[in-house]
This record gives sequence, C-alpha cells and structure tokens, in this order.
Amino acid sequence: MQFHSITGQKETEEHLVQMIQHNRLSHALLFLGKEGSGALQLAMAFAQYIVCEKVNGKQLKVDSGQMTAGPSLFGEPEPIAEPQLLTNNQQLTTFSDSCGECAACKKATALIHPDIHFSYPVITKKAGEKPISADFIKEWREFVVQSPYGNVYDWLQFIGAENKQGNITATECNDINRTMSLKSFESEYKILIMWKPEFLGKEGNKLLKLIEEPPPNTLFIFVAENEDLILPTILSRTQLVKIPLLSNLEVEAALELKEGVNINKAGQIAALAEGNYREALQLLQHAEDDWQAMLRDWLNAVLKTGPVAQVKWIDETAKLGREKQKQFLKYFIHLLEQAVRLRAMETTGNKQLANTADTDFALRLNKICSIGQQEAIINELDKASYYIERNANAKMLFHALSIRLYHIISNKSVILVN
Repeated sequence: MQFHSITGQKETEEHLVQMIQHNRLSHALLFLGKEGSGALQLAMAFAQYIVCEKVNGKQLKVDSGQMTAGPSLFGEPEPIAEPQLLTNNQQLTTFSDSCGECAACKKATALIHPDIHFSYPVITKKAGEKPISADFIKEWREFVVQSPYGNVYDWLQFIGAENKQGNITATECNDINRTMSLKSFESEYKILIMWKPEFLGKEGNKLLKLIEEPPPNTLFIFVAENEDLILPTILSRTQLVKIPLLSNLEVEAALELKEGVNINKAGQIAALAEGNYREALQLLQHAEDDWQAMLRDWLNAVLKTGPVAQVKWIDETAKLGREKQKQFLKYFIHLLEQAVRLRAMETTGNKQLANTADTDFALRLNKICSIGQQEAIINELDKASYYIERNANAKMLFHALSIRLYHIISNKSVILVN
C-alpha cells in the first residue's frame, strides 16, 4: 500500500516521511487513531515505504558502481555523500512515497513480504488450542483487501468468532519474540505491525525486553484506538504518532472519487460519518434505507398509537441486525443535533436554513421537545448504541428505549410527526 492511495492524512504522511529523513524514528511507534481514520493503512504504507528498494537506497549508485545506502532509520548519523563521487545527472533523490514497482513493494502490497509481520486479535477454534496470528494469515490478507477500514468487530465476524472474544495471547507474544529475533530475509529492516494492542493482557509484558532492547534494524508499529486500554509498560516505551479523524471534505471527496457517489449524497453521508470513513462506507451500504420513515413510525408509536404499534415496530427493528440498528440510532442523533443547531440559528435571527427533508424533520423535533429533552434523548441513544455493540438483546433494548423516550417527552403536547 502506498501513501497516495490512502484517504486524506497528507500531513501525517509527510510527518512520517520526515521522521525517517531526519533520523527521528523510535524503534517502537504507536499509531493512535479513532475508527475509520486509516491508522492501519498508514502503518502498512509506512512499512512498505521502509522496505521499498528505491527508498532505502538500493537503486541509488555512485560512479564507482557501489550502492549508496539510504539514511539510517533510528537516529545514527546520516551518511554524508561526497559530491565528487556523483555526476551531474546522479543526485541522491528524496522519495515521498514508496515506488510501488520494485519486488519489495509488490510483496508488501500483497501482504506477503517476509520481513513485514502482523499481529492481531484471534480466537480459539477448538478447546485447548493456543492460536496465533499466523494461523489466520490467509483470512487477514482477504480481510484487509475487502475491508481496509474494518474495525475489530468486522474482523472477528470475518473469522467466524460469533460471540467469542478476540485476544492477543501469551503464545502469540512468544511467537513474536522468536520471529523478531531472527535475521531479516530480504529487507534491511524487520517490521512488526500489531493491530489492536488493546487486546494484549498482562501477557504483553513478555514483549517488554524485545521492545526495550530490540535486535538491530527492528521496528514495532502498534496501531490502536484507545490508549487507556494499552498496557502502561508498553505505552511508555513507544513514540506516539497521533492520527486525526478525517475532515468531512476528505470523506466527501473519497466517496465521490473512489465510490462514485454523487456530490449531494456524498455530502450527506460525510456529515453523518463525522470523520469516520468506515462509518461512511456503512452508511453508503445502507443509503437506500429510509431511516426517516422508520424514525417517524417509531415516534408516532411512542407518542400517539400506543403499545401495540410499539411492539410491532420493535419486532421489525430487532430483525435488522446490529449494524443497521446502530446506523439508525446514529441517524436519529444526527437529526437531534441538527434540531439544536436550527433552534440556535433561529435565536440569533439567522433564517438561512437549508430546505431539505432532514431540516424539515428536525424542525418538527423542535416542536415536540426542548433542548434539554433533546440532549437527554441523545444520551439515551448513545448508551443504546454502546449496548448494541456489546450484543445486548435488541427487543429488550428497544422496548426499554421506547419507554425512556416516552417519559422524556411526555410533559409536552403530543404532536403527530407527519
């Protein structure tokens, strides 16, 4: 994977390249970025950049025919090229991306480079097994190609985890110690990309000596979302690289250029995704779902038509599956936030409101509940999304949520949402 193929993150890419060029690279990096930011893609592109034959100097030669080594990665003095050894047409070149053409790049792109290793949460298929990442490497390669912005839930479902918990085990840590202690096969450097170090328990301490005193030319890249869940002993030994969320414009542009989405739909999806490109792709997948009609039916069942209508709605919603349920709740939150903004705009005398179906619905929401009530509903919807993510019973959850919504807004006049 090359940097230029990644959505957004241009400043981060430049920062990573400068870390190498200026010898400011630690042996252990922590790429910290929220879901959908592209942190894993950046880690893979960075690894490819390091092993690329053009970048590391194998294709740069002086007049004598000797290869000129590239700059050191880990802070040793940068070699000084003697000008008299170079002809006018042979100047050392600074690359801002991997070439994508050399043998090393092709292997890295296919995730088969022998010096780029991966570690990620896995499951036990049979009782008594001690699984390691290498047991799932075929599935990993397929997953990264099919779902480059997938999260850990997507990955675990991809390998058939169902309700099993993923882990990075003590056996995996022992395998990492063994693998990273070997000499590199083709590249000058050995690289380990560990995706989701949050899944390392205390067994992660087995890696401390390796991280603290690594073999020469060894690089660890930890790719995480939540630094609070990483072992402090590992966290303290890493150099932090913060990966920001994408801007709405970056998400919108990617949807237009990569997915062929028209500009209006891309803008709507980008606003809902809030910088999370995985979320944008999920929304795109369900773009034809009529969330507004579904929300109208729910609110009318809660406020007007009573328990029988609620039960019918809850039964239908429970069959949708977790991803659709989360998308629906996110849509409701988006409308409530828009309703709050519209109320503020009216208060300040700004009447330039976009005339869209969502705007009209948001204005109707302002008629049935106050800002305080809207904030209370958003809080309940956030909690519901959290519980859905953790396999809560959908019927029980939406039944309880319907009751809470009724009590939050029951002190207002009931207005049918048309």
